[in-house]
Amino acid sequence: VDKDEDGRVTEEEVAEIISLSASANKLSNIQKQAKEYAALIMEELDPDNAGYIMIENLEMLLLQAPNQSVRMGDSRILSQMISQKLKPAKETNPLVRWSEKIKYFVLDNWQRLWIMMLWLGICCGLFAYKFIQYRNKAAYDVMGYCVCVAKGGAETLKFNMALILLPVCRNTITWLRNKTKLGVVVPFDDNLNFHKVIASGIVVGGLLHVVAHLACDFPRLIAADEDTYEPMIPYFGEQPESYWWFVKGVEGVTGIIMVVLMAIAFTLATPWFRRNKLNLPNFLKKLTGFNAFWYSHHLFIIVYALLIVHGIKLYLTKIWYQKTTWMYLAVPMLLYASERLLRALRSSIKPVKILKVAVYPGNVLSLHVTKPQGFKYKSGQYMFVNCRAVSPFEWHPFSITSAPGDDYLSVHIRTLGDWTRKLRTVFSEVCKPPTAGKSGLLRADGGDSVAFPTVLIDGPYGAPAQDYKKYDVVLLVGLGIGATPMISILKDIINNMKTDAHDRDIENNNSNGNSKGFRTRKAYFYWVTREQGSFEWFKGIMDEVAELDEEGIIELHNYCTSVYEDGDARVALIAMLQSLQHAKNGVDVVSGTRVKSHFAKPNWRQVYKRIAVQHPGKRIGVFYCGAPAPTKELKNLALDFSRKTTTKFDFHKENF
Repeated sequence: VDKDEDGRVTEEEVAEIISLSASANKLSNIQKQAKEYAALIMEELDPDNAGYIMIENLEMLLLQAPNQSVRMGDSRILSQMISQKLKPAKETNPLVRWSEKIKYFVLDNWQRLWIMMLWLGICCGLFAYKFIQYRNKAAYDVMGYCVCVAKGGAETLKFNMALILLPVCRNTITWLRNKTKLGVVVPFDDNLNFHKVIASGIVVGGLLHVVAHLACDFPRLIAADEDTYEPMIPYFGEQPESYWWFVKGVEGVTGIIMVVLMAIAFTLATPWFRRNKLNLPNFLKKLTGFNAFWYSHHLFIIVYALLIVHGIKLYLTKIWYQKTTWMYLAVPMLLYASERLLRALRSSIKPVKILKVAVYPGNVLSLHVTKPQGFKYKSGQYMFVNCRAVSPFEWHPFSITSAPGDDYLSVHIRTLGDWTRKLRTVFSEVCKPPTAGKSGLLRADGGDSVAFPTVLIDGPYGAPAQDYKKYDVVLLVGLGIGATPMISILKDIINNMKTDAHDRDIENNNSNGNSKGFRTRKAYFYWVTREQGSFEWFKGIMDEVAELDEEGIIELHNYCTSVYEDGDARVALIAMLQSLQHAKNGVDVVSGTRVKSHFAKPNWRQVYKRIAVQHPGKRIGVFYCGAPAPTKELKNLALDFSRKTTTKFDFHKENF
């Protein structure tokens, strides 16, 4: 700073070092306001308007101890916890060690385990049933165990082709988790994971069926002598002389087409293709991504039609009631078709009007629309959005960021793919730079007579975060745009706080009054984002929490990971400037809100430890939404502290 080494620092030199520090920490907003913040420092350290400050005064301000965020009493308890054996000595007896691991695994995953055991049991039972049935039929004498394996695999295939539709019946699952107590024993949050598990079961059943037929059954039928083949005449007619006879029949053609279509759909559904993780040539990249996954999954309409035909034209079954394929598929297909019809009707019958659009830094589009009559939802839930100007067929899910008590619906959409990029473009075309006092890079209000593109919505649908009301204390963690469901929860808590305060006023005037209140008494919100501009997305709600939360129910922690951690020389001036600005004006220099930001990434072990200290014996709901990377650490810490402290942490995740 003091280039001429005269011990004096001018305002221009302070502005320069602020600009350099902001640049090193990728804080573009601070860099733009470097002169303004330099004037703030000069005002603090140069009260006599000498035009310079002494280097030792600036040094003293830089080296001031940061404010302690933990109370002394809590700090003492923290020290005791640190000294406890949170990581006990390793058990020497391997049997005890393994039994402990198995016990914890069962306790943590019992819901998933009983569902998986039931599913595997049914699959094995169906396979064994068909295997034994064909072991005792005449076909066994010709084709041997091959026909038993083929028919056993086919039976599991029929069951799984029916079952795989149920986890994606979103309306049904939302109704079950909202209206019944099944959520206690059924892990509805894992519906898509179970959908993938069933898909793997379809692959196994399909391979057993196809390979056994093509590589074993058909060659044996062709090679059998006349006496051995004779019992097969009622089923196949005269003995086939070539392999082509089996392939060209209805059974062979439908089977081959199904295998090809399923192979395409399954391949494009894998994370490598769906998320464009493979380094493919440009002309092949057009065949991957979410659009390819979405459209290829609709090939299953053809697959199911062929499966029914394939099931009617069975080789070895002629009696109609023994042809069970349609029996397996009837109810799930009817339920799924009803769901799709309901979605189509609901979205067209309940039109929405766009109230406000804003484009924020970080490629985020905010949409505020009217709430259709009868649209009831819970904080943490999501809805599907369709924009015909982008694609008339595509529907994409987004967390609802408004609260149930609001008279509008809002979503915040991050540009992450082709559809969201086109959506941002079509809305940017009707937006203008904001007027003074309004946020966003571009925005447009419904009252400005703007011709907005048509938007349809469908929902709401259940999500893990909607269960936050079950807990007295919640830890909400959002990574980047993953903060969206948590923002709805924060708004809901604020609305409940207002209602609770109103009820208390009534209760004070009426001695017989009884305020029901709401269960959540403490909420810790941790928002971790890479870019400073991201804080503009939810600036209003942050300030509202800071203003209304007089009882300290909500504790906000914003982390900007582009900034170096505390103690690093490159962030020293920013930290000093942050403290000065917040003390003087009550505004954070990083987020632009009343909430003071933290630098770098959170120490999650310390976060859990602090909550465990402050809420002994309580059950804490931990809700995470964002990229998959931190999920493992957050989940393992929840399990670790649940086992080794009196505080129990229930972890819920929502990845995108």
